[in-house]
Amino acid sequence: MLPGQHYQLTVEKIDPKGAWLTGEGENILLPSHECPNGLTTGSELEVFIYLDRNSELRATTREPLAEVGQFALLQVTSIGPHGAFLDWGLEKDLLSPFSEQPQKMLEGRNYLVYVCHDPQNRPIASARLERFVEKENQDLKEGDEVELLIWAFTDLGAKVIVNDRYEAILYRDEVPPGLKRGDRGQGYVLRIREDRRIDISLRRPGAAGVADARDVIIEALQEEGGFLPLHDNSPPELIRSQLGLSKKQFKKALGGLYKEKRIELSHKGVRLLK
Repeated sequence: MLPGQHYQLTVEKIDPKGAWLTGEGENILLPSHECPNGLTTGSELEVFIYLDRNSELRATTREPLAEVGQFALLQVTSIGPHGAFLDWGLEKDLLSPFSEQPQKMLEGRNYLVYVCHDPQNRPIASARLERFVEKENQDLKEGDEVELLIWAFTDLGAKVIVNDRYEAILYRDEVPPGLKRGDRGQGYVLRIREDRRIDISLRRPGAAGVADARDVIIEALQEEGGFLPLHDNSPPELIRSQLGLSKKQFKKALGGLYKEKRIELSHKGVRLLK
């Protein structure tokens, strides 16, 4: 049983120290102050296993900010002789060895890291993210809904991590205002390129995405009293800041709403028709 992961374990006995859990040949203590009410011998419980300050396996019902195999934005609480310690939501902080820091970490700063095991199977945090992402798609299809983590900003837009596995690009005209490194959210596979690299959109591609954009425009018109000072020649940045849409999405949605005679277009903007 490796620390840094969740397990479904069985309560073997309960004593003043807490509940002793068994599974995969190990007996692990869940301290008494973490035992849920009504816990009895024979009960099954999902817990997170970690190493305590004595490097012994311990169980907790607390949820860490990340487990082994996941990326997370974590804050440095202190610097020690072997590296930086990061708060990952547990009693004992998570070590990021100096060898796993491309740039020396500073106390109080937040860093995007990957939680993995060191050669002794102890959980550690690595900021060398390139080692833990795949660039070429193996199992995703265009239109798939995916989990996104914002990695870094480039001239193209935002580099993102998809499903805690793949590196992908969210292009600049898709990046909404206020997006920050470490933010998580939902997205969609926009395309798989010939080199098997992945492009991402925050809106569903195809007709479904256009329908979503129409709803955004109609809702904004209703909130603004039936008029928006946006049109075909509005700057992409203005459209994105007001609606969270790219200019391409905006124009496609406008075209559909105009054909349905739901809006009126002019050089001043868009008006909702009753």
